Amino acid sequence: MAGIVGYGAYVPKLRIKVEEIARVWNEDGEGIKRGLNIKEKSVPAFDEDAATIAVEASRKAVYHAGINPRELGAVYVGSESHPYAVKPTATIVAQAIDAGHKLTAADLEFACKAGTAGIQMLMGMTDSSMIKYGIAVGSDTSQGRPGDALEYTASAGGAAFIIGREKSENIAEILKTVSYTSDTPDFWRREGANFPSHGGRFTGEPGYFKHVVGATKLLFEETGFKPSDFDYAVFHQPNGKFPLNAAKILGFETKQVEEGLLTPIIGNTYSGASMLGLSAVLDKAEPGQRIMVTSFGSGAGSDSFAIEVSEHINEKRVRSPQIRETLSRDKQYIDYAVYLKNRNSIVRT
Repeated sequence: MAGIVGYGAYVPKLRIKVEEIARVWNEDGEGIKRGLNIKEKSVPAFDEDAATIAVEASRKAVYHAGINPRELGAVYVGSESHPYAVKPTATIVAQAIDAGHKLTAADLEFACKAGTAGIQMLMGMTDSSMIKYGIAVGSDTSQGRPGDALEYTASAGGAAFIIGREKSENIAEILKTVSYTSDTPDFWRREGANFPSHGGRFTGEPGYFKHVVGATKLLFEETGFKPSDFDYAVFHQPNGKFPLNAAKILGFETKQVEEGLLTPIIGNTYSGASMLGLSAVLDKAEPGQRIMVTSFGSGAGSDSFAIEVSEHINEKRVRSPQIRETLSRDKQYIDYAVYLKNRNSIVRT
């Protein structure tokens, strides 16, 4: 059975507060904070992009797993902000972590669920013994047009998960995964466009809630599990409000969702969002506990996972700092002008 051998997470240290963005646009910062349930968001430094974030997360994952990176048979990087239109991010990551050349690598794109799609692909490859280990990454420096509602949430970060088939090495077993998909144009960015467009009121329904709820219910149907069978639940988190609403609809309690809900303090990391949430939960979960994860990608689809933590998690936990500790310790606030410069919205001529 495929499982998680190790994981790593990275979020840039720069932050901008919601009030700072609202100040520039003469908007009610406190109202926006309450409405979106978000206080601040991460911002990439001028020399950070989806590739550098993916490299940092992947290095941490390899160290946490305790494996030789040359044993990786596949590297998949999911993002909607790949630095090159034609040039894979995955090969950059593979080279940076010294994975060698005997592997397959590819970039994935399905809005915010490309990283979890990579996990599913690796599950099939490891279960079939095609490869011993593979690494799936969700990494983004998400975009939001200045003045658009997305600007308050679009942030930067990523997480990497090493998938393997040896029960003696897995810190968690993936008991089941399902997907729920439809052609729903709630959010898109055309070739050459600097910023995405969104369908406004369609983003929640029939976008996010139809697919997140649909995938999670499908997981329940195919496993026989119910919300009370899980100790933790992680949902894709475009803001701090949607995951809590989805949890309520499905019958989860708020306490099951809180540990993995990072958007209120780092914003929406797009492809990294649900994977970072899972990282935060794995930092705390104990052997035998179950985790439900449901990602979401606009366009639209959701991947849902039932995961059970193994007795090996405590052996590896000491190797890496917990994500919430690094988020509270390593941060630096910037103003709106620096934010625009780092996002290449203003340049020196």
